Amino acid sequence: MTKFSDDKMQSTEPMTDTAVNPIPNGVRAIAALFALCAIYLGIAGALMLLSPGAISMAAGAPLLFGLELAGPYMFLLVAVIGAGIAWGLVELNNIVRHAAILIAIAGIVMLVPSVSAATVMVQPRALAFGGLGIILRVMVAWYLSRGEVADAFHRSP
Repeated sequence: MTKFSDDKMQSTEPMTDTAVNPIPNGVRAIAALFALCAIYLGIAGALMLLSPGAISMAAGAPLLFGLELAGPYMFLLVAVIGAGIAWGLVELNNIVRHAAILIAIAGIVMLVPSVSAATVMVQPRALAFGGLGIILRVMVAWYLSRGEVADAFHRSP
């Protein structure tokens, strides 16, 4: 007779959260997006601190919406927040999911004036980038708000 019977298969391997509660691929993609933004802002902020004047503060304008004027420390602060959001999404933290939705919605609101101005002044490039930014943020907010995705965050390990 074997060590384990067929009707009671037992494993000595510890169960991990990912085996019980797999991370949806869309959440992984959104976490990667937040992580890439955090890396970009972290590198830009570090370069500003280490070599003042090497890069312009306008380098963070598409992600910071005016906060770049606060200087390199704001770059680093937002980089830490972005990295925290990415980590929280990977860990399926529901509060972080809500924070990511709010950040996406705030980004939509902040992009509306620039898209409106690009439309009025007939600037196709600015309109395309602003429009794509809005579309991406709407996709993030919509995906994280879906019921099955929210359920993945509510399941207990």
